[in-house]
Amino acid sequence: MKKIILSLLLFLLGSFALYAQNGYAVRGFVVDTAYTARLVNSSVSVWNAKDSTLVKFSRVGSNGSFSVPALKPGNFILLVTYPGYADYWEKFSLDSVKKEKDFGKVNLLLKANLLSAVEIKGAVNAVKMNGDTTEFNADSYIIQPNSKVEALLKQLPGVQVAKDGKITAQGKAVDKVLVDGEEFFGDDPTLVTKNIRGDMVDKVQLYDRKSEQASFTGIDDGQRAKTINLKLKEGKKNGAFGKVNAGLGTDKLYEGQATYNRFQGKKKFGLYGNIANTGNQMGMSSFDMSSLDDMDFSGGGGGMVMMAGGMGEDLDTFDGGYGGQGIPLSRAGGLHFDNKWNSGKESVNGNYKVNNMNVEGTRNVQTQNNYTNRITKSNSDETYNNSSFSQKLDGKYAVKLDSMSNLKVSFGGSLKHSETNNQFTENTVRENEVLLNESERNLDNKANGKAFRASALWTKKFQKKGRTLSVNMSENITQNDAKGFLKSKNSFFNEQGKLDSTVNIDQYKTNKTNSAVFNSNLAYSEPITSSFAAQVNYGLNVNNSTQDRRSYNASTPGEYTVLDSLFSNNYKLDQLTNTAGLMFNYRKEKSVLNFGTRLVAVKFEQKNVFTDESIKRNFVNWSPQLNYQYMMSAQKSLRFSYNGQTSQPGIDQIQPVRVNTDPLNITIGNPNLKPSFNSSFNVGYNSFKMLSSRALMINGSYSFTMNPIMNNTVRDTTTGKSTYQAVNLTEKNNTNYGLNIGFGSAIKALDMNANINLSANGSTNYSFLNNELNQTKSYSFSANLNLMKGKESKYNFNLDFSPNYNISQSSLQKQFNDNGWGFSSRPSLTVYLPGKIELSSDGEYEFRAKTKSFDEDFSRFIWNASISRKFLKDQSLYLTISAKDILNQNNGFNRSASQNSIVQTNYTMIRRYVICSLSWDFNKMGGA
Repeated sequence: MKKIILSLLLFLLGSFALYAQNGYAVRGFVVDTAYTARLVNSSVSVWNAKDSTLVKFSRVGSNGSFSVPALKPGNFILLVTYPGYADYWEKFSLDSVKKEKDFGKVNLLLKANLLSAVEIKGAVNAVKMNGDTTEFNADSYIIQPNSKVEALLKQLPGVQVAKDGKITAQGKAVDKVLVDGEEFFGDDPTLVTKNIRGDMVDKVQLYDRKSEQASFTGIDDGQRAKTINLKLKEGKKNGAFGKVNAGLGTDKLYEGQATYNRFQGKKKFGLYGNIANTGNQMGMSSFDMSSLDDMDFSGGGGGMVMMAGGMGEDLDTFDGGYGGQGIPLSRAGGLHFDNKWNSGKESVNGNYKVNNMNVEGTRNVQTQNNYTNRITKSNSDETYNNSSFSQKLDGKYAVKLDSMSNLKVSFGGSLKHSETNNQFTENTVRENEVLLNESERNLDNKANGKAFRASALWTKKFQKKGRTLSVNMSENITQNDAKGFLKSKNSFFNEQGKLDSTVNIDQYKTNKTNSAVFNSNLAYSEPITSSFAAQVNYGLNVNNSTQDRRSYNASTPGEYTVLDSLFSNNYKLDQLTNTAGLMFNYRKEKSVLNFGTRLVAVKFEQKNVFTDESIKRNFVNWSPQLNYQYMMSAQKSLRFSYNGQTSQPGIDQIQPVRVNTDPLNITIGNPNLKPSFNSSFNVGYNSFKMLSSRALMINGSYSFTMNPIMNNTVRDTTTGKSTYQAVNLTEKNNTNYGLNIGFGSAIKALDMNANINLSANGSTNYSFLNNELNQTKSYSFSANLNLMKGKESKYNFNLDFSPNYNISQSSLQKQFNDNGWGFSSRPSLTVYLPGKIELSSDGEYEFRAKTKSFDEDFSRFIWNASISRKFLKDQSLYLTISAKDILNQNNGFNRSASQNSIVQTNYTMIRRYVICSLSWDFNKMGGA
């Protein structure tokens, strides 16, 4: 009996002690402010006030009450969330005196009522992490009425949007922008960011997209593509929206644009049309014959040796894009459709695009070439008139065959016709300013291209969890036919600057290439334990290509019938590649580890049909990889990756095709070239403090290439001719390294958001100049501060401030470097006045200091301003008068350095003009 009583006393004492230790708690009720309804299943969480880390999590019960027990003393924040309602948060403290906090009734307010006079403690979590996905809440950022997604992306920490619409996130280019996980208008991100309305977006998800096979099996294959997914609000998935714009300006400038999009649940339809000579374009900003589908994850491992030459090689061709140089005329249009049906088991996604681009302009290139004990300076002037007409059609169909297997079939086809006319005048002088050579060239070419791609991916899961089988196959067919004329006159001068010799060229050239490439990859994964799995894969790749290049001299004026065998050839390439790989995947609690390797065996033969000469090479490539991710918490993650890859010399380096487009620069082959091996290391750290709206992203990289392939440039001092040959360097490694730090935070005292990006990059590369080793070291340091402040329908202010410093130095000519400061800034301000009047002004300032190689500073300030008057009740119709480049300083400029050359380029751009435009931005989406 005494033992029973003693045990009971000990139990009561233990229970009392446990209660005394864990008796800290919070409780309360959650109700709707307007309707006093109990919001059952609301999310209730307690966070550390110091570092915004999650402490406890709970749900509201059926009676509307909540309780979070077993807390410790400290300072905390209570966060209550419910779909469709503004988040509620409040700071509180628990100590030995106040062990329990009773919040009573926690009133949540519908987001739709946030603009009413009701005042509430509310906040929206700006950033959070979901595995390896960074998710931004769109409602945390200021989005002006009728603004597009591009305006939203500019505010996200770690994300930068260039003037031409290209997106960079965490230091890497964004390849895809998806809408609810689906492609919208295919492979052009700007068609999404300039088309979708910002107020339709609920979440912006940023992640590294894996191959479809890797996503299916869960075992990484090392392939990555930076991707943004726009998750739409539930109330914004039904209805229509779009924009119509037309404008007329001075100097015969004009632009017109129309977009129409209709969403109906899982069905989306979109179309656009654009015509402009102001540089304002949409769709197919460039044309790539190989970009007809997603990334090609065939497991090639860098073993492919491709046929030299594309649509022209020695015949200049035009990709159909406009990068800001020259005066453009763009006409483009496109259609998109995607849908899911049969309970989501079947889906289709298709796009059609057409683009007609004309660009004409001038370009001046000043080059300083540094050699041992001497330098040369070249000045080149170019006048060009290029045009391109291209069409592109692609589609995908996916079906869930049964509960365990899926099939996805995709195709793409394209047609392109381009015409180019380029005229060059160039002269080179010695260090004492005595003329070395002069050149006049005219290239006039026409090219036609066709491409087709088809692929199929079949995936199957088995009853045993983690056991999968997948097969991926694709076929790529391309045909290119280019024809053109080369006319050049090249004059050479002696040490006294007197004419020594002249070489004239007058030729008609043709170039036909055909390529058929088959890729396949089979992957089988097997779980070894609950946390450890293995994958074996095998791929077979076949490449059959031909290239027939011919040059004809004139037999009589205007008649080109004499074949020039020195610059003619007919190559045939047959290549067989076998790939085998073994990968392992370990997933346990907070850690995910992938590691393994691939072996790529390549057998190829290239034969010159004209000479009956052939090159045969057999080699094996090795591609090890390792990827590790550690989730420290729901808001912190650490990533590390290593990739090794063997790179074979290109066929144009082994046996180059001789071209005489530029007689001053000649390339010869090196059949003794050996492969190089590149090792790449990447590390990343992400940290988000949800309640304080702070984000920190750190990304670092380092790579080195052993046995690198580089150029040996031999310069003839008497003529200025350069001969290039690829060689291996065995005693030195090329290296590249970089660090990018992104930080974003809300400055509550100023009611402003701030993003800071710091980057440092460096490289050490080697080359031979006249058989003497030259080391080139390059460094770049830059900072970007972005400040954003605004109030809806009041004003919007944005400021980019970006200083930079660049270092580039050659070991053979240390006194001639390109070290110098630079600075750029992009301020913008929009003010919304009574009477539906809107005033806007923005500018872009750029400065480049003089260097030892270029003795002049460069600066320009491009200032734009506009005034708008809005009409209609929803202010969707507006008339705008815009003044572009008010100070008339839009001078094209670029300066770069590589190996032994420093290059400065000046080019024509669209200058000062005024344009008056009328726009209608309509929105008939559900919930609008």
